[in-house]
Amino acid sequence: MNLGSSLGRNARQTPEKIAVICEDRQYTYDQLNRIVNRLAHGLQVLGIKKGDKVALMLKNSEYFPISYFSVVKLGGVIVPINCRLTKSEAAYIIEHSEAKLIIADEEFGELIEQAVSTKVEHVIAVHKATIEGHLSFTDVLTKNESDPEVVLNRNDDIEILYTSGTTGKPKGVLFDHHRVLSAIINSIPTFGQYNNDRPVHIAPFFHAAQLRYMTRGIFLSNTNVILRSFDPVETLKAISEHKITLFFGVPTMYNMLLQVPNKEQYDLSSIKICGYGAAPMAPEIVKKSMDMFGTDQFFNQCGLTEGGPGGIFLTPEEHKSKLGASGKPRFLMEARVVDQHGEDVVPGIVGELVLRGESVMKGYYKNPEATMETIRDGWLYTGDLCSIDEDGYITLVDRGKDMIISGGSNVYSVEVEQVLYSFPGVLEAAVIGFPDKKWGETVAAIIVPKPGHKIEIGEMEDFCREYLAGYKIPRIVRFMDALPRNASGKILKFELRKHFKVTV
Repeated sequence: MNLGSSLGRNARQTPEKIAVICEDRQYTYDQLNRIVNRLAHGLQVLGIKKGDKVALMLKNSEYFPISYFSVVKLGGVIVPINCRLTKSEAAYIIEHSEAKLIIADEEFGELIEQAVSTKVEHVIAVHKATIEGHLSFTDVLTKNESDPEVVLNRNDDIEILYTSGTTGKPKGVLFDHHRVLSAIINSIPTFGQYNNDRPVHIAPFFHAAQLRYMTRGIFLSNTNVILRSFDPVETLKAISEHKITLFFGVPTMYNMLLQVPNKEQYDLSSIKICGYGAAPMAPEIVKKSMDMFGTDQFFNQCGLTEGGPGGIFLTPEEHKSKLGASGKPRFLMEARVVDQHGEDVVPGIVGELVLRGESVMKGYYKNPEATMETIRDGWLYTGDLCSIDEDGYITLVDRGKDMIISGGSNVYSVEVEQVLYSFPGVLEAAVIGFPDKKWGETVAAIIVPKPGHKIEIGEMEDFCREYLAGYKIPRIVRFMDALPRNASGKILKFELRKHFKVTV
């Protein structure tokens, strides 16, 4: 079994079922499979064969799953590119991945043209090519609607997913068919997603979690509703109109949905379960989101691209007693919290999260040194700092590089941020360390106030003093209109450090 064959299976078993809806367009599973095969044969004509790398620089639309499954059926290797990257950033990924062909939205034509390496043989534009030498999507389609005759096995490569680069140059995370299928199948009992569900896809498909959410939706013959981008009002409208049953978003999305005026007018009763991940979500935001969606069936997914993505998971039932924790290992995944010697820490001590499971990456593409450093004795060392309690629940406290050391004491930004989110008037908060001659580092809070709210720093310090030890209270407070984030919704703390460096 491979991922490409699952689409053909669904086309045979449920041919008239709606597979994809995007704006005013929709495709049954039979129609989706036919156009996927037409494109696959067109790519073969252009010389794409098993093992070739094909980059996708596409915003969310039906063209992403069409392109994805076409390449997969040929045994090609998908390289999603973040649509927000600059020319030089895109060029690095194209060059490093050795992409032979690129499929991109026409709006990225000039950027792609400037970024392509000599290894790139063709660029296909969706919909119509505007750059000389590029091909239009419809011109590549053949009339052959049969499955390509390509033999695939579980060890054949399928994806290179480049990390978000929050701490440096992005690394290419390599997966084969077995690992991707393991991630999909292992997540089904975890998320409670079945073939009658209607998920909405909002986060970019080039992000690992949303990509896996999409592939799982196709694998399970779901009706997948795709939104081009995230807009809080349009999201609520889509949930109501399409009777969405599954919603997954990053904490920022939930926060923005909560700010929608008259949000009560939208019918969200079809929602069966809500998930969040990519970054910790403050318990206060979780509780308000439960009220908004009218359900307590929320799950927290805490993992990383290198894990499949996968890692630890907090079930809806566990939210009642362990809200704020990241959870326990998800189905068929092992997790530990270890010290610098690789030994398990005792409850209450902070260590590093390590993971083991069949969805963990093969390694970093063309980077054996980084692979050996990250995967040791079969365990994936995540770089995430966590604690574990007596019941075995793991809680993420910080990224290793984001931990603040003030006067010799460790300060974990997540703990401070969760307190700040409870203070009236705070829309978003990020905690970082500022250099300090006396203490080494001083705790600093970067705050985005809610519209129309003025935050008194003294009142906020008094509030923090009720919940935090003195050395954890932010001594420096700065305000911004918005926090810098990558396409995955993760706050770019290194950008904050650079931005405010001159003011220290």
